Amino acid sequence: MKGEEKMSVINVKSEIAPLKKVLLHRPGNELLNLTPDSLTRLLFDDIPFLPEAQKEHDEFANILKENGVEVLYLEDLMAEVLELSDDILDKFLRQFIFEAGIKTPKYKNLVFEYLKSFRNKKELVLKTMEGIKLLEISSAKREVEKSLVDLVSQESDFLADPMPNLYFTRDPFASAGNGVILNKMYSVTRSRETIYAEYIFNYHPDFKDNIEKYYDRYLPYHIEGGDVLNLNDHIIAVGISQRTEAGAIDLLAKNMFKNPNCSVDTILAFNIPESRAFMHLDTVFTQIDYDKFTYHPGIMESLQVFEITEGDIPDSDEDLNVKEINGSLEEILEKYLGRKITLIACGGGEKTSSEREQWNDGTNTLCIAPGVVVVYNRNNITNNILREHGIKVLEMSSAELSRGRGGPRCMSMPLVREDLK
Repeated sequence: MKGEEKMSVINVKSEIAPLKKVLLHRPGNELLNLTPDSLTRLLFDDIPFLPEAQKEHDEFANILKENGVEVLYLEDLMAEVLELSDDILDKFLRQFIFEAGIKTPKYKNLVFEYLKSFRNKKELVLKTMEGIKLLEISSAKREVEKSLVDLVSQESDFLADPMPNLYFTRDPFASAGNGVILNKMYSVTRSRETIYAEYIFNYHPDFKDNIEKYYDRYLPYHIEGGDVLNLNDHIIAVGISQRTEAGAIDLLAKNMFKNPNCSVDTILAFNIPESRAFMHLDTVFTQIDYDKFTYHPGIMESLQVFEITEGDIPDSDEDLNVKEINGSLEEILEKYLGRKITLIACGGGEKTSSEREQWNDGTNTLCIAPGVVVVYNRNNITNNILREHGIKVLEMSSAELSRGRGGPRCMSMPLVREDLK
C-alpha cells in the first residue's frame, strides 16, 4: 500500500473537484509575430486578432475568479523567479539563448546584452515569449564585425522565434496528485515553453522543495499535459497520441509507482488516432461530473485502452504489468471508477456536427466543480446537450482564442483542487 502523500502547493487528484488555484498565460505580443509563412511551423491554422483574444482570455479569467478560483499568471511567477538573484537571471538567459538556437558567439553575446538591459523582469519575460527580431539588436553593435549571417539576414528575421502556443498552459507540465509531470514537448517550436515551469519549480519560493517531480523535460520521450487526466487519487489516464509517446508513459509509470509519496497505482493508457484534430486526449474526452464524460465519437472505432500497474519484480525489466483492457469505453470507466457512467457525445453524435464542434474544442471542457464546466460558446449543440444532462455550462467568447486549436481545458493548468468527496 502506498504511503500518504505529503502536503504540497500542488494538489490535483481529480478532474472535477472544486478548482481553487489555476495557472494561466494571458496572450501577448507573441501572437503579433505570427505570419502566414510561419503558421504551420508554429502550430497555428490562422492568426488571432490580439486585442480580441486578450479580451476573451480576460473573460475566461473573470469566470474563474467569479467562481472562487485564484488565478496565477505564468509571466508573473517567472518574473518573481528572475528577481531572486543575478545568478538565476544569467543562467536563465543563457539557457534561453541556447534553446532558441542562437549559435554564433557574436549573436549569443548581443542577445544576452539586449535581454540583460531590461530592468523590469516581467517585461523581460514577455520579451522572451514574444520573440526577438534581428532589428531589435543595435545595428552599431552588429556592424563591428560583419559575418555571413549579417549579410544574408533580413532585419525582420527572428533570432529567437515567438512562442504563440503559451496561452495553452495545460501542455508544458501536468499537475498530478501533489507533484508535476514536467514535459518534453513534441514539437521544436514548443520545447522552450517548459523552461518557465522548470525555473518556477526549481527556484520560486512557493514551489522550491515543495513538490514531487514525476517526469522531466530532459527525458527522451515526448509527453504533453493535454494527454494527462486525473481520474482519482489512485488512477490517471494518459493518451498515447500525436504528441505523447508510449515510452514516456512507461517511464512516468515507473517514476510514480516508485515514489513513496505518490498514491497513483494505476495508469490507463488511451491509444487515440494521431492527427491534428485529435492532438491530445483532452481534445476528444473530458470528465465533467462524477458519472459523466463528454467524448468525440470519432475515436471509438480505433480506441485501445491499456492498464499499467506496478510489476512483481521491482527494479527489473519486469517492473511494470501492462495489459490491454477489453470492453467499451463506458464499461472500462465503470470498472475503474466503480459507478455507472454516462458518455455524452460531442455534437450529439451526428457526424458533421460532432466533427465541427470537436474541431472547435467542444469536448475540451474545464470542469471547475462537479457538474460545472467552462466551455466555448461557439459549440452550441454540445453545450445544449450538456445542459439537458444537468450540467451547469459557463460559456465564454471564443472567436479568436479558438484559432489556436485549444479550449478552456487547454488554456488552464490546475494547481490546487479540493480532494474529491
